Amino acid sequence: MKVYFVGVIRSDVKPAAVLSKAVDVSSFSFFQRTSIQDFLTFFASTVAERTRPGQRQGVDENNYTAYVYNRSDGLAGAVVTDSEYPSRVALSLAGKILDEFSTKYTRDIWTSSQSLPFPLLDKLLVDYQTPSQADTIMNVQQELDETKVVLHKTIESVLERGERLDNLVEKSNMLSDQSKMFYKTAKKTNSCCSIM
Repeated sequence: MKVYFVGVIRSDVKPAAVLSKAVDVSSFSFFQRTSIQDFLTFFASTVAERTRPGQRQGVDENNYTAYVYNRSDGLAGAVVTDSEYPSRVALSLAGKILDEFSTKYTRDIWTSSQSLPFPLLDKLLVDYQTPSQADTIMNVQQELDETKVVLHKTIESVLERGERLDNLVEKSNMLSDQSKMFYKTAKKTNSCCSIM
């Protein structure tokens, strides 16, 4: 999973104007990087321009997906990822970019500028390369999945121990016949509630 582009785009003008961006094309060959960067910028700005105000969407093109959140004020947050990247995390990142940008720059500033420095984009680009670390909900889901695996292993080990306990009860000379009968009856009574 990879994030290639994050940016803030002014979507209320034609053509849409990229106000600030951060790009990671390090996974491409040196000679392709400029072309790929131009493609990512074009792709993100085109999707932002064609996304209605107030709408969020993802558009696939080959192995890339552009996620855009176009606010009704004319600003759009854009994230371009590979096709495996989780859409919820990418759209959450687009919203976060817009919130942070709006905190730093007022509408008067970004409507009168063609490009604005926004170094937070570089940090977000790095932080969101691993979606489970950057996104708290995905992190919680991953922890739940890991806990579920441990729980299943624990239940399996208890069942194995229970089966071995049956064998020990049968073989035991120390238990009276009455104790063995009590154990078997209790086991039958509790067997109605099996754990899956």
